[in-house]
Parts: sequence; structure tokens; C-alpha cells
Amino acid sequence: MGIFSRFTDIINANINSILDKAEDPEKMVRLIIQEMEETLVEVRTQSAKLIADKKELGRKTQRLAREAEDWERKAEIALSKEREDLARAALKEKGEADAAVANIQTDLEMVDVNLEKLSGDIGLLQQKLSDAKARQKALILRGKTARSRMGVKRQLHDVDIEDAMSKFDRYERKIDDLEGEVEAYDLGQRNLADEIAELESDEKVDEELAKLKERLGKISSDQS
Repeated sequence: MGIFSRFTDIINANINSILDKAEDPEKMVRLIIQEMEETLVEVRTQSAKLIADKKELGRKTQRLAREAEDWERKAEIALSKEREDLARAALKEKGEADAAVANIQTDLEMVDVNLEKLSGDIGLLQQKLSDAKARQKALILRGKTARSRMGVKRQLHDVDIEDAMSKFDRYERKIDDLEGEVEAYDLGQRNLADEIAELESDEKVDEELAKLKERLGKISSDQS
């Protein structure tokens, strides 16, 4: 027994409502699509049979029409030979052929009605099938995304974030201590080259200061 037992159940079914109530929407939508595809095959098979029946009835109509014409021709011949009895019998056969043609025409009209209905049903079913397949793709994508997010959350859960950050802070503190030791070691460790370089720097400053005083003195003299 499928999800849908009859074609009308599929057409009238609210797929969204079915999926909302399902424990496993992905599995349910696969079953729905399978049922729809099977039903679509059945409906198309019925359509193909009706088309074949229509062709057969068409051929039978043509054959009976030819028979009616033939009986009419025979009635004319019999009447021309003054055989009214034979003419009457031939016209009776013609009438039966004409009646059979009329019955077949009624059957053909019914076949056309059913074919039109099945064509509409196939269109509705294909639309439902397209909607279900679209939902299937969306559900599969949502499922993959949810599983991926859950995997990340589980990994984060397995790792103690606070402990990891604490270890990082302790490592950073060790680096700070090491850099502090290097800087402390450098304090007061001046060699001869450093002292001479400082003297040279002071000498340059003295020279620049003397030049500035001389320039200012000249400016003052010129103004007075």
C-alpha cells in the first residue's frame, strides 16, 4: 500500500502538511515521489490504451461506412432488377451498418472526453511531482546543512574552549616573561663602543648649538 491509494488522493493531497507531520521528511518525500511516478505511469498507460481504442474504433467506423455504401449499391441493383425483396433486405443491412456507425461515434466521443480528462490529470500530477521533487532537493540540502552544523557543534563541544584559551594565555605570559628577561639583561650593559658613540653624539650636539648661537648673535648685531 503506497502513500496514496488513488489518483485523486495525490491530486488533492497537501504535500507540505504530510511532510510537517512526518518523523523523517526526507524518507516520506521519497515515498511520495515514488508513488506519484508509479501513478503517472498508470495514467499514461490508460491514455495509451484509449488512444489505441480510438484508432481501432476509427478503422471500424470506416469499414462499416463502406459496408453501408455497399449495401446501398446492392439495393439499387436489386431494385433495378425489380427485386424489391432483395432491395429491402439490402437496405435493412445498410441500416444496421449505419446504426453500428452511430454507436461507434458515441463511443468515440466518450473516448475523446476521457482522453481530455486524462491529459488534464497528467498535467496536474506532473505539477505535483515537480513540487515534490523541489521539496526533496530542499529537504536534502537542509539535512546536509543541519548535519554539517551539528558536526561542528559536536567538535566544539568535545574541545574545552576555556581550557584552550587558558593554555594560550599561559603561553603568551611565558613569551612576555622571556622578552622581559632579555630587556632586563640589556639594561646597564653598555660597552666602550656605546660610550664613545654617545660622546660623538654629544659633540655633534655641541657643534650645532655653537653654530646656532653664532647665527643668532649675527642677527642681533645686524638689528642694532
